[in-house]
Amino acid sequence: MGAPPTLRRTTGILRVLVGLLVLAAIVTQISDQLVNDAFVPEEYFGYFTIQTSLMNIVALIAGGAFAMRNTRDAEPLASVRLCVVAYAAVTGGVYNVLLRGIPSDGFVGIQWPNEVMHVGVPVFLALDWLFAPGRSALPWNRIWLAVSYPLAWVGFTLVRGAVNGWYPYPFLEPGGAAGWGGVAVHVLGIALLIVGLAAAAIGTSRFTPGAVGTVRSP
Repeated sequence: MGAPPTLRRTTGILRVLVGLLVLAAIVTQISDQLVNDAFVPEEYFGYFTIQTSLMNIVALIAGGAFAMRNTRDAEPLASVRLCVVAYAAVTGGVYNVLLRGIPSDGFVGIQWPNEVMHVGVPVFLALDWLFAPGRSALPWNRIWLAVSYPLAWVGFTLVRGAVNGWYPYPFLEPGGAAGWGGVAVHVLGIALLIVGLAAAAIGTSRFTPGAVGTVRSP
């Protein structure tokens, strides 16, 4: 693919650094909870935020390393980036609109990792998708790739909650004031939001001028 330009390499370095920051945020949270005897692995790793943050670490570090060596993203990497940018946008939006400020009935630990995962990373990933050089265009059917994991996560979460009574987020609790109807509305709304975000990201990749080496996929 040829040697990447300086801006492309700089973008790659930034991705790696942000990926390491997310890793540090997760390690900090786990360490803090372990010290305070509050770490429950099956619950901690059950959160959509944590699972997608782990995806972000892999996508950012792998994407950064790739950018430092190649002029444009391969389509599989671009597809992964599409997914993580949509998930990060939903994570940031849901947290800041529905969850921020809700009193916790459990352990409240160090707060900067929350800000990294719910504010900093969504903003960085959005800017990276829009402005980083070497973006590959994607076909429209990648929308279904983006929405498949969240739907699988919701299905598993609801089944597990019915078994053990634990739900990671209040809006997923069928025993709440809104009942199953409220759960269905939230799930449908978030699914449509992910579809919309993925469609917007794909449209951006296809119909806006790309940087050096950008490919137009059918």
